[in-house]
Amino acid sequence: MTGKKRIVVGMSGGVDSSVTAWLLKQQGHEVIGVFMQNWEDDNDDGYCSIKQDALDAMSVADIIGIDMEIVNFAKEYKDRVFSYFLSEYSAGRTPNPDVLCNAEIKFKAFLDYAITLGADCIATGHYARKHEQQGQHYLLKAVDHSKDQSYFLYRLQQHQLAKAWFPLGDLHKTEVRKLAEQAGLPTAAKKDSTGICFIGERPFREFLQRYLPTQPGEMILPNGKVIGEHIGLMYYTLGQRKGLNIGGAKDGNGEPWFVADKDLAANRLIVVQGHDHPLLLKPALIMDQLSWTLPHPPTAGAYTAKNRYRMADAACHLSMLTGGQAQLDFEDKQWAITPGQSAVLYAGDICLGGGIICHEAPVSVST
Repeated sequence: MTGKKRIVVGMSGGVDSSVTAWLLKQQGHEVIGVFMQNWEDDNDDGYCSIKQDALDAMSVADIIGIDMEIVNFAKEYKDRVFSYFLSEYSAGRTPNPDVLCNAEIKFKAFLDYAITLGADCIATGHYARKHEQQGQHYLLKAVDHSKDQSYFLYRLQQHQLAKAWFPLGDLHKTEVRKLAEQAGLPTAAKKDSTGICFIGERPFREFLQRYLPTQPGEMILPNGKVIGEHIGLMYYTLGQRKGLNIGGAKDGNGEPWFVADKDLAANRLIVVQGHDHPLLLKPALIMDQLSWTLPHPPTAGAYTAKNRYRMADAACHLSMLTGGQAQLDFEDKQWAITPGQSAVLYAGDICLGGGIICHEAPVSVST
């Protein structure tokens, strides 16, 4: 993007968005900071950092010399993100609310608000890159692949990418912290936030129980033998190891227990032993709610994909199915493919988009 612009920066109170605003200001752009308050149900408890984050963002804005506003998007977040989060968990799936937050809040509600401020574009502290060629906007992985966040941005459309700027895409995290220190920003050494934004550092199960009642049922082996009780299928995710409370089961062989599947109809949780148990390794998946970053869906063929954020790219073959679905067949079986999570497709560094995993595919499509 060339020329001096009016840029509205989403400032979270963390080091990444702080450096984003500082860099743009250094480049001579007119920068306005906006702190998005997306959650307010319990922002007075010990787990919620919204107030401190807002203070940190204001301190950074003051040092940089930019105006900053605090804008409440809590209603939009509850309607567009949190309600989906609860409905998915209650259906036994494991959603990724950060994906929806980017598509519906940061690059929709926030973008709409920024435009009312006369913004030419918005900027965020995401580790991703954007490239424009012949009128098309390509979403690319960040240079720092260990911090790349294109996975969380795969639902962005062309009109959203056209207005987006990712100043940190060419930097490594260590460089970002050094810049923050050199600029005297109070967030230079601030610990990165982890987990889902509205849950913070509180125990996940404790949070979920406030909204979804427990529904106990049997915990079984693949052969149907009952070895314990679960408190509700929504409190477990495929591949989960901790919190099963069956360490001393008599059928055990000494290896850790993992959640392998859910029988939703019978309210039964299926568990196995061993990280590489066959039930945890699947050759393919089917996804729906497809969303592509380019104007046209990718053609069937060879790509790489992630079926969860913290995993290496896996070689796969894309097949488009009827009914708005697609299938990914992997060269190597994938561990704990989880309904509700996002499968994101790549062609090299280009993020093409993806969809929500419905279930593992029972039979691979021949290529």
